[in-house]
Amino acid sequence: GGPGGPGGRGTREPRPAPNWRRRIKVTAITVVTLVVVTSVATYFWADSKLNREVDLSKVIDRPEAGEGTNYLIVGSDSREGMSAEEKKALHTGSAEGKRTDSMMILHTGGNGPTLISLPRDSDVEIPTFVGSESGKTYQGTGRHVKLNAAYAEDGPELLVRTVEYNTGLHIDHYVEIGFAGFANIVDSVGGVEIDIPQDIKDSKSGADFKKGKQTLNGEEALAFVRTRYALPGSDLDRTKNQQKFLSALANQVATPGTILNPFKLYPTMGAGLDTLIVDKDMSLFDLADMFWSMKGVTGGDGKSMNMPISGSTGGNLVWDKAKVKTLVEQLKNDETVTVSGN
Repeated sequence: GGPGGPGGRGTREPRPAPNWRRRIKVTAITVVTLVVVTSVATYFWADSKLNREVDLSKVIDRPEAGEGTNYLIVGSDSREGMSAEEKKALHTGSAEGKRTDSMMILHTGGNGPTLISLPRDSDVEIPTFVGSESGKTYQGTGRHVKLNAAYAEDGPELLVRTVEYNTGLHIDHYVEIGFAGFANIVDSVGGVEIDIPQDIKDSKSGADFKKGKQTLNGEEALAFVRTRYALPGSDLDRTKNQQKFLSALANQVATPGTILNPFKLYPTMGAGLDTLIVDKDMSLFDLADMFWSMKGVTGGDGKSMNMPISGSTGGNLVWDKAKVKTLVEQLKNDETVTVSGN
């Protein structure tokens, strides 16, 4: 055709002006649809990854629920899904069964979050409980054990029962993460920067750190949060290290660089969700609430503390009854916590 287009007619139809309004509308609808579909798909993907294994309906004689939400967060030395090489690299040993390495209560509510570490050597009484597998009732005999022995004896359900009985605080949700999961999360965000307070060398956990700021990979992070032998105050110092590290991790995971980048977000979420064990009523919204509150506590919006201790008996740390009573009242009523811990 000639210059006038096909057929060489000198006149050509003027092209209709592009209908920008319509184009913008179609583009907007497409983008919104994509976002909605991706969000819904992500929600169901993440929801299906949660291991809802803990049945809190098996816990008997529960305290009345108060205001706000209480999460019992447990780090266990579960080695599920770890190869022999990983166990060796991560210095976890190969103990059968699993033990709790760290325990904390996170309270979220209207007055900013509160994170309370429960030393694993805490002196507690094992009350009457119903066996999670057998369904049999085991009568309490008034015997006292270290808190982590409750978990070793009958898992999460007895641990919740023991915490509730010894504090009078209702636990709404249970969250447990194993060693492998912890290391994988740290690696998936490319390591975590932390300021180490002093030189630490501990052959048991594999920790070997110089004082100062550094980026720890999963293996090193695990060694850092598990070290207790190299620290002056053993368990109480260790719980502070754990809180410090969790805050650094939460701050790093919750950055636009991770959240807006699918190549980082999905591996991180996958690593985290895969290795979490939660209670049957835990929703993803509860998990998000827990995560943001953790980030809040450690970002200075809330309070983090150790359970108040008044002394020790036979190597077990005895809680300060009066302080714990006040603390639990304040949490139940969702008031600002004024009690300080060790």
